[in-house]
Amino acid sequence: MADQPVVHSTFVIERRYPQSPEQVFAAFSDVEKKKRWFAVGEHHNVEEFEIDFRVGGAERLRYRFNDKSPFPGVPLISEGRYLDIVPNRRIVSASSMAMGEHRFSSSLVTIEVVPAEGGTDLICTHQGAFFERADGPAMREAGWKKLLDNLGASLGVR
Repeated sequence: MADQPVVHSTFVIERRYPQSPEQVFAAFSDVEKKKRWFAVGEHHNVEEFEIDFRVGGAERLRYRFNDKSPFPGVPLISEGRYLDIVPNRRIVSASSMAMGEHRFSSSLVTIEVVPAEGGTDLICTHQGAFFERADGPAMREAGWKKLLDNLGASLGVR
């Protein structure tokens, strides 16, 4: 049986938040703020969440799916590096994800924070490579949409 080819995908998600660029940027740069909207979820229990928010710094998230998920007891690990940071303007990171011991994707994510009338426009560009048994581009895009909705909720957006 031939190996599945790598699936490449790029998607862009845009959101407008009524907060300042500094407030939106802080939701990414402050470990406790980011943990609330990015790591915590009802289908898993967070076992580890660390960020070293500087160029060259690492981010690591490890959680274990709970009984509310289709994969109870299975760990998910996301590890990445910050490649570029311009305070209150841009964050670029590269990361890989694995379920258990199986690495299934690698991504480059660019977050742009743009001042806008009445708040901030956030532009998230995700460039991904999906390997065997990957969640795939559609599920990843849905996941990022949910994360950015969580970010809005953490900023007080209804």
